[in-house]
Amino acid sequence: MGDKTGSPGSKHYDVVIAGAGMVGAAIGCALGQAGLSVALVDPVVPEPFEAGTVPDIRVSALSPASVEFLQKVGAWNTIKSMRLCPYRRMAVWEKLQEPLSRQQITSRFNQTLFDCKEVGAEELGFIVENRLTQLGLHKVIETLDTVSIISPAQPTSLKITEDGPRLTLNNGEVVSGKLLVGADGANSFVRKQAGIGLFSEDYEQRALVATVEIPAGPLDITWQAFTPTGPLALLPLPSSGGKGYASLVWYNHPENVEHFMSLSDEEFLHEVRKHFPEELPELLSLAERSFFPLTRRHASSYIKEGVVLVGDAAHTINPLAGQGVNLGFQDATCLAEVLCKAASEDKNLGSVSVLGEYQKQRRPENARMQRVMDIFYHAFSNELLPLKVARNIGLAIGGRFPFGRKVVMRYAMGLEKSLPWPLG
Repeated sequence: MGDKTGSPGSKHYDVVIAGAGMVGAAIGCALGQAGLSVALVDPVVPEPFEAGTVPDIRVSALSPASVEFLQKVGAWNTIKSMRLCPYRRMAVWEKLQEPLSRQQITSRFNQTLFDCKEVGAEELGFIVENRLTQLGLHKVIETLDTVSIISPAQPTSLKITEDGPRLTLNNGEVVSGKLLVGADGANSFVRKQAGIGLFSEDYEQRALVATVEIPAGPLDITWQAFTPTGPLALLPLPSSGGKGYASLVWYNHPENVEHFMSLSDEEFLHEVRKHFPEELPELLSLAERSFFPLTRRHASSYIKEGVVLVGDAAHTINPLAGQGVNLGFQDATCLAEVLCKAASEDKNLGSVSVLGEYQKQRRPENARMQRVMDIFYHAFSNELLPLKVARNIGLAIGGRFPFGRKVVMRYAMGLEKSLPWPLG
């Protein structure tokens, strides 16, 4: 709820958050539970959950660290009550040629298999539809008197005043606060209006994503097979309405993606069967497909007086390892801790001196993850024979080197803060 200390005609809050998606809503929950007044502004009202429907095409692989954060703010049980799919193993290999037999699949020399049992966990993570994670967080917000969601609405102008940032919305409302959080995605309005620079680089590939129906039954493994045109990946999805589903991700050159998108459903599935590994389950039908460009972005700064960026507004990375939203939740955890501490000490939430601690912790870590993903992307996109030999040796060693696998798993799960040199 807003108070009456702002500019005439405006509602004033401790914190205004542009973007009520997964990361923005998570921050709103954490701050609201700490007693801060918060307004979340979003142009889209998420559709309610309906049991038995086909899973959404936009899903994320939530790490145990992200799940722990969602548990702390009270959203996880609601998310679980809808639907999700745990995955316990993840296989990575380079697709050199079609295996001649099922025996060769299980004994592939250049495969690294990550198994949650090696680190004493019950799962590596959960595949969850983005909308359901958002709905779970919004359910928590409904219980918080100090938090308001203004939606559908989007900002049309931003003015930084001596009293703090002031947003004018397209519904005629004006909201102001001590701090404005930009959680409004890769094309962030807040970032642009605050004059924060952005480094941006497009990758040579696009990602085609398809939701397919497969035979119902347990599927607890994700896999990624590298090819000369880009990785092929499978993510298990939760069963719904008595049917099984999976998400396929096909990284490829833009012209190839355009061609695959133009095919009929059956023609598309034929191409999938022809190009994907034999580990692919039986494909019963195509539910949905879409594609998105791959772009590496990093804001020149995460902070400015009265403004802070989180999630995709601050950084986007190659989605090879599915770490994008997990980095966003790490941003949310860190920022909430910094702001709650500052509020308890009666400090100005929008001051650069306060926000600097958040940037100090998160910007180097996000840059590090970007570098790691770029190493994998460029290493596996190059067909030079020496590099090809080297990376397959690396995969073979990884498959036989438990200590290294455990380190990588714990880092990806959010249980370790950094990777050892040279990746860290």
